[in-house]
Amino acid sequence: MREFNVTGLCVPGKHYMVDISEKLRQIMVMVEKGDYFTINRARQYGKTTILNMLEKQLPKEYTAIKISFEGVDDEKFETPQAFCQALLYLCARYFRNMELPGEEDWKDDSVTDFLLLDNFLTKVCRNKKIVLMIDETDKTSNNTIFLKFLGILRDKYLRRNSGNDYSFQSVILVGVYDIKNLKMKMIKAGTHQLQDGEKRINSPWNIAANFKVDMSFSAPEIATMLNEYEKDHQTGMDVKTISEEIRAYTSGYPFLTSRLCKIIDEDLNKDWTLNGVLSAVKLILEEDSVLFDDIIKNMESNKELFDLLHDIIISGESFTYNHFNPAIRLGVMFGILSNEGRALAIHNQIFELFICEYFISLKDTNPQKGITKTIVSEIVENGKFNMELCIKKFMQHYYELYNKSKEKFLESECRLLFLTYIKPFINGTGFYHIESETRNSLRTDLIIDYGSQQFIVELKIWHGEQKHEKAHEQLIKYLNSKNKSEGYLLTFDFRKRRAKKPSAKWVRKGKKKFLDCLAV
Repeated sequence: MREFNVTGLCVPGKHYMVDISEKLRQIMVMVEKGDYFTINRARQYGKTTILNMLEKQLPKEYTAIKISFEGVDDEKFETPQAFCQALLYLCARYFRNMELPGEEDWKDDSVTDFLLLDNFLTKVCRNKKIVLMIDETDKTSNNTIFLKFLGILRDKYLRRNSGNDYSFQSVILVGVYDIKNLKMKMIKAGTHQLQDGEKRINSPWNIAANFKVDMSFSAPEIATMLNEYEKDHQTGMDVKTISEEIRAYTSGYPFLTSRLCKIIDEDLNKDWTLNGVLSAVKLILEEDSVLFDDIIKNMESNKELFDLLHDIIISGESFTYNHFNPAIRLGVMFGILSNEGRALAIHNQIFELFICEYFISLKDTNPQKGITKTIVSEIVENGKFNMELCIKKFMQHYYELYNKSKEKFLESECRLLFLTYIKPFINGTGFYHIESETRNSLRTDLIIDYGSQQFIVELKIWHGEQKHEKAHEQLIKYLNSKNKSEGYLLTFDFRKRRAKKPSAKWVRKGKKKFLDCLAV
C-alpha cells in the first residue's frame, strides 16, 4: 500500500506523488539544448526526487551520471589530485551501482590535476551525450577546489560551443546554496579569501542558464496526488477544495504539502475536510522538525535576515522584492521568503505562523516587563470567546504598563504585544493566522478561529483621521470578502497629544459593524 513520504527520495509505486511531468518536460528542454544550470532550492524542496525522475526518463541516446557530495570526506576537497580521483570514483561507482557498462571508462589513476582532468573529460565525452548531475554541491567544508572544478567545466563548455572541444551535454548542480552564495558562505566560514580584483559574488559558473522551473506544487498538481490517494481509499473528499486549501497554507512547498497529507491520513483518521487541514496545520507547527530547526538556525546566524523577518511579520512593513539585497537573497535561498508580484512575502502561511510564534516566544520569555495576563475564564465562558472583552482588557493592561513609557520599540512591536497577550487564551482550542498583503490586496492582520467562531482583527497605528477612515473602508471590504458581518479595529496611538484613556465604540456602516478601539 502506498503512503505519503516526507523522508528522502519519493519513489513511484511506493509513495503518493504529485505529477511533476510538466516540470520534467521543462528541464528536459534545457538538457536537449545543452544547457549547464543549477537547481538551487531550500531543504526538503524535492530536488533529489526530481533529479532521480529526470535520470529515469532521459531518452536512450543520453547517458546519465548522478553523483552526490554528501558523505564525501573533507580531505577529498583539499587538493586537486584528491578531488579528481574522488570525482572519477563517484562516476565509476554510479555505473557499478546501476549495473550499467562504463565503470572502467572512469578509472584512471594518472588524473592528478585539473589539466589532466580536462583531457580525460574530453576523451570520455567524445561523441556522447552525457548528462552529469551533482547533488548536494554545498556539502563540503572547503569549496575552493570545487570552484576551480567549475572553472574547468565552464572553459570546456565555451570550447565545446565553439567546436574546439568535447564536454558534457549538460551539467546540473543541485543544492541549497547557489554558486554566488557559496562563495559568500566560504568567506564567512574563513575557507576562502578574496584575491586582488576578485569580486565577492564573482562566479566561475557564469555560463549557467537561468533555471525558471517552478518547483512548488500548484493546487491542480496537488490534486493529482490526492486523486491517486482517493482511488485507493475512497474517502469521498472534495479533491479540488482540499488541494486548494493545502496550497493556501503551504504555497506548494513540497515537504509541507506531503507532511500535511501524511498527518491527515495517519494521525487524523483520514479527516479530509477543511477542518482536517486546519488540524494538520496545528500539529505540524508543534513538531520538532529539521525544516523548522533550519529556519531558526538561519535566522539566528544572519542578523539582517532576522531583522527583516521581524519587520515583515511583527511590524507589518512592506518591502519591494530586490534579489541583490543580501538579506532578501538569503531568505529566498533558504525558502523563507518569496517574490510575489515584485513584493517581498513570507513563502507560506505555515512559515509565517511558525516564525511569528518564535517571536512571540522570545517576547514572552523576555525578563523585561510584558503585558499582564487576564484570567482565561474572564474571556472564555461556556466555550465562547468574548473578543470584545479581550480587546478591552488588553487595552487597559497596555495603558497601565506603557502609557508613560518612552520606549521606541513599542511602535514596531504593538502587533507582537497583542499576540503575546491573546495567545494563552486560544492555545489548544483556538488558532490564528496572519493575512499577508501580498496574498490578498485587502490587507488585514489577524484572523482568529476559536471553535466555530471566527474573528477578523485589523491592527493599525494612528496616522490621522483620513488614514483612520481608510482603515474603516478597508476592514468593511475585507468583511464583505469573507462574508462576515462583524470585525474589530485596534489602533495604537503614539501621538504626544493623544487621548488620555483607551476607548472602544461600535461603528455600524450598512450591514456591517466593527468595534473601533484606540489603545494609548
